[in-house]
Amino acid sequence: MITFETSPERYCHWKLEFTEKEIAFLTLDVQEDAPLRPGYRLKLNSYDLGVDIELADAVQRLRFEHPEIKSVVIRSAKNNIFSAGANIFMLGTSDHGFKVNFCKFTNETRLAIEDASHCSSQHFIAACNGTTAGGGYELALACDEILLVEDGNSAVSLPEASLLAVLPGTGGLTRLVDKRKVRRDRADVFCSLAEGIKGPRALEWGLVDAVIPRSRFEAAVLDKARFWAAKDNAAKGPGIALLPLNKRIESDGIEYENVSLSMDRGLRIATLTVNGPGKNQPVNPAELHRAGANFWPLQTFRELDDALLHLRFNEPETGLVILKTRGDLDRVLEIDATLARFSGDWFVNEILLMIKRTLKRLDLSSKTFFALIEPEACFAGTLLELALAADRSYILDSSEVRIAVSPLNGGAFPMSNGLTRIQSRFLDDPDRSAVILAKNTPYTPADAEAAGLVTFAIDEIDFEDDVRVALEERASLSPDALTGMEANLRFAGPETMETKIFGRLSAWQNWIFSRPNATGKNGALTLYGKPDRPSFDWKRT
Repeated sequence: MITFETSPERYCHWKLEFTEKEIAFLTLDVQEDAPLRPGYRLKLNSYDLGVDIELADAVQRLRFEHPEIKSVVIRSAKNNIFSAGANIFMLGTSDHGFKVNFCKFTNETRLAIEDASHCSSQHFIAACNGTTAGGGYELALACDEILLVEDGNSAVSLPEASLLAVLPGTGGLTRLVDKRKVRRDRADVFCSLAEGIKGPRALEWGLVDAVIPRSRFEAAVLDKARFWAAKDNAAKGPGIALLPLNKRIESDGIEYENVSLSMDRGLRIATLTVNGPGKNQPVNPAELHRAGANFWPLQTFRELDDALLHLRFNEPETGLVILKTRGDLDRVLEIDATLARFSGDWFVNEILLMIKRTLKRLDLSSKTFFALIEPEACFAGTLLELALAADRSYILDSSEVRIAVSPLNGGAFPMSNGLTRIQSRFLDDPDRSAVILAKNTPYTPADAEAAGLVTFAIDEIDFEDDVRVALEERASLSPDALTGMEANLRFAGPETMETKIFGRLSAWQNWIFSRPNATGKNGALTLYGKPDRPSFDWKRT
């Protein structure tokens, strides 16, 4: 079983250091003999999922535990090598689903770096002290600036197409032209050169932001880190320790403190239940900070995030997830009111951003999500986002059931398309979002259906049978078709760099990973590092 919790004292491949005020150093020093699973060696600072789990943890901890940090330098501990990218032998020996989920998680980690820069004023600098290839260059692309050493040998490259017959799997092509705005023809040349592009030309083409002689490289990196740190004068802190999650793993699921995940593997269905807040929740910043990682929304969405990753990687045949909530609807609204009132507090802001990232993780998961809204449910405000994110929602038409919106539904948790889930729901009637958000009393089931906030309101006589039939029908459909259908339907509206990255991963890379030219017996990815040359099917499709 793959687990996603770690902490700096347990890191094997990264070192998180604080040697200068307001500046952190994340140093990549991949241990060759410590892969996530046996069967390959992590040479040349190449990485696997285990390396990226540590990076994701470090990025998250910097935001919560070290809010005073304003500049983060990502560097390598190895001479003449920044990173060779994702480990090819790991990819070559992994099954199709793992490859796609690995790329998806890595993309989400890169986006968390960009989110930290845009929303938390923690700016990242890639100090590329040598070869920066494939996923290593994609990591650099996620940073605010890329500094490349000039030594006559060091180059940046995206060699996947020419060497492996696949695409850069973590957004490299999209960031190249959408984020760095590299000219299309130059990008075409760059992505066709296995050896990459060096020094002055890399700078001229916009592939890096500076080319610096090795004798001045470390000093220049530090100067740049100080420059970024000086751009933000806001005081933040002290930080909040992210405590380990308290969870009990059982054969048929996981029990957290506020979240439970139960599996019915025979039906390929999971039930994910979120418990609402208890009594006596913090109501002011001082109490919030004292509660720290135990504050209900932070603890709950950290647990939910862990459960979603578990479903992706450890339960690949479970295709349908039932979303439920349980608790007091009014207490959820009280929590939302507190978060909205103190959103200017750095800690509250980070909680809201973490909830946003977790909800995006749900949006981007290749599972069907059905929300069941029953008595004792508390789909309100922040938790209503779960129902809005679901592919369908079924509400029991009973006087005991209601849902509610809060101000946080109006923009605190944008989707990858830049819209709220309510805006995405009503593209045909943009004014309806404001009407829905203006309602300050809960919706009855009939009102919720009339407003378009749920898919079906069903009476007590038919609810159980209708839901059972819907679940059985959905679980019987092709998982490939459902993955494609859901990925197309979830992100209506405008396209962003983020939707392009995941759309291309879900479609193009997903398809390429399954093609014989890449992963067949004589495919380029399969034969990488062997004396045999790949054999291609030359038909263009």
